[in-house]
Amino acid sequence: MRKLQYLFVTMSALFLASPAFAQAAGGVSIGTGLTAIAAGLGMGLAAGLCGVGQGRATASATEAMARNPGARAGILMLLTLGLAFIESLSLFTLVIIFVLVK
Repeated sequence: MRKLQYLFVTMSALFLASPAFAQAAGGVSIGTGLTAIAAGLGMGLAAGLCGVGQGRATASATEAMARNPGARAGILMLLTLGLAFIESLSLFTLVIIFVLVK
């Protein structure tokens, strides 16, 4: 199963790399294609890790409320603030990608 996974990852990397190395008629440099691939991978990585962080934060807040129901208001306030900060990381990544890719 692991060998099949390595095969699919390698094949997807090869299929994604081919448009980056194709030469356009206008003489666009190779950096343009690589920048687009890096932007896509960076945004995917940022969004995925922010999702993992939000899941862990929500799970911890749920566990904290189960242990101490009296602290519900404070936990929800801090959870909302933390989730906003986590989500802002992916939005900052999106802004940086827009600036770099143009």
